[in-house]
Amino acid sequence: MEVANTDFFESIQLKEMDQVKLMNRTDKKYWFHRNLLSNILEEIQENYYLLYIKGQSLLPYETVYFDTFKNNMFRAHHNGKLNRYKIRRRTYVSSGISFLEVKFKSNKGRTIKKRISTDFETENFSSHEQHFLSEITPFSSAELKASLVNNFSRLTLVNKNFKERCTVDLNLRFKYNEKIVQLNDLVILEVKSEGGRAVDSAIQLALRNQRIKTSGFSKYCIGRTVTDRSLKRNAFKEKVRNIEKLLNTPNKIYN
Repeated sequence: MEVANTDFFESIQLKEMDQVKLMNRTDKKYWFHRNLLSNILEEIQENYYLLYIKGQSLLPYETVYFDTFKNNMFRAHHNGKLNRYKIRRRTYVSSGISFLEVKFKSNKGRTIKKRISTDFETENFSSHEQHFLSEITPFSSAELKASLVNNFSRLTLVNKNFKERCTVDLNLRFKYNEKIVQLNDLVILEVKSEGGRAVDSAIQLALRNQRIKTSGFSKYCIGRTVTDRSLKRNAFKEKVRNIEKLLNTPNKIYN
């Protein structure tokens, strides 16, 4: 599916992204209909670089999330628990690079991400991965199972001050067992910054001009909510209903 024109952005290459890894950061998330995206991108073009890999800016990602057999990580988020984890294997399809990643959301509102290189195709955890998980999470590899597959396409924007990165995710697809849910017209935009004193950036001002407010959105939790009816999911029901309303798909997603 086509995305808004991005030809007016100056480009940045993958090797330059080391300047803005932001592995310890604060995040703000926004979600909206993709028909608003063109105006937002046009408004911020002077302030951001756009990542290109092999001549492409809209880059495919695939992620496999893991949880315990008792869904401890999903339930922690559902119940509003702080100091929570997500564990995933993610492949950056265009570059052929894959990582096993752990994201930790602290009770101070910071997101800390740690990762190691991995083989995306493997189903089992290597000894190196087992050690990595046991060192930085309260979970052992033996108690984890694949719980969601998520595909999407991403634009990555880097503020020219190199203190902020913004990801724009489109064409979301969630799969668990035989259940597949596709949300092509939904945009998930995340602003990632070093933190400190809050100063609205160009993209946050552009979002405000479109009357788009920050609102939490976990692809993992929403994906599991719409693909696994066995889960307790009351905490996410209203958000999914609001997504259905935004996309004009009443009673098509949550069932």
